[in-house]
Amino acid sequence: MATVIVGAGIIGSATAFYLTQSPSTTTASSIHLVESSPELFASASGHAAGFLARDWFSPSLASLGALSFDLHKELSEHNNGAEKWGYCRSTGTSLAEVKGKRGDEWLRDGTSRAEAAATHDFKDGYGPAWLTRSRGGNVEVISEDDSTAQVDPLRLSRFLLSTCLERGVQLHQPCQPLSINTDSAGKISSITIASSVDPSKQTSISCSRLIITAGAWTPRVFKTIFPKFRKTIPITSLAGHSLLIRSPRWSIGDETKGDGGCHAVFTTDETGYSPEIFSRLGGEIYIAGLNSATLPLPERATDRKISEKSIGVLKATAKRLLGRDDGDDDLEILREGLCFRPVGGNGVPIVGRVDDGVLGVKSEGGVWIAAGHGPWGISLSLGTGKVMSEMLEGRQTSANVRRLAL
Repeated sequence: MATVIVGAGIIGSATAFYLTQSPSTTTASSIHLVESSPELFASASGHAAGFLARDWFSPSLASLGALSFDLHKELSEHNNGAEKWGYCRSTGTSLAEVKGKRGDEWLRDGTSRAEAAATHDFKDGYGPAWLTRSRGGNVEVISEDDSTAQVDPLRLSRFLLSTCLERGVQLHQPCQPLSINTDSAGKISSITIASSVDPSKQTSISCSRLIITAGAWTPRVFKTIFPKFRKTIPITSLAGHSLLIRSPRWSIGDETKGDGGCHAVFTTDETGYSPEIFSRLGGEIYIAGLNSATLPLPERATDRKISEKSIGVLKATAKRLLGRDDGDDDLEILREGLCFRPVGGNGVPIVGRVDDGVLGVKSEGGVWIAAGHGPWGISLSLGTGKVMSEMLEGRQTSANVRRLAL
């Protein structure tokens, strides 16, 4: 059955990945990934933090969260994920220095448990050596043993997509969907796509089932393909700036010292935002938390315009929390980033089929949406891909996602 997945980010790539290894008659060559951006993983799939959690979720997401966390660990164990995409156990911590809402509280609001798993003060020499703490600052552990982990989302996304292509999945990029075509019975038979570089170059792809995994762009894509669709796809965009940093106080050798592994630090800043800092294998540190729901979503991810003011705020925070005690700046800025996270209504994603009756058109294998994962896109990616492949094949799902339907 011909399958078209619109959006080749981590959710789309994970869906294709698990679909190619499902015990069905679906052939990899019949799966088509359509990506409009000239740069792969140019938004959240490549520029998010890559923090994974097993049990930081609300009841509607708890089953999917646990499944996905376990799949991340399994995928890493079978494919040397530590080396290939920096999979590593992480310790979630909070740093209390000024009053305000911490980054982990933003993550948890509406999408997680009400209270932290456990708390206790760090002992001397215990915790991230790269963190600069002011006198009186209190660091607490907020994750249970082996319940959080860290990856480099860009390298993980690349692994998933490259594996799909090796298996025979077809990638159409940069291309954008234009419209669906129906057969004599009124069923969807194909989808017309056009080159994002030269829209006059168009082609049609056979399509029996259609999955839209376009992240924050999902409502736009859906409206383009189904212009008569009257319902609103409840997904909005949350823009977030970030920095990728290298610090002399975090190196490959440090990964085995102290309590070992990576760390996630959630804290507050006197300027009024909630910094989130994540160390990764390979000596990199990611800092973000400066988010905006009003920054307009660009036409494509590569059209983003990074705010120098926002980057300046992050650099100041980095110097305060990661810099030297004497004030000298020895941090190396590896990358300045801006991504647009897709946020679903009520803080939960949409994972399920769109009813044909609402669409006003019939489909053999269905029209599906998997988007709106907010700050949890990387963490929930593998579970979403696995469950989507199972639903597409009409099999029992490995997680309960009934409350995530449109």
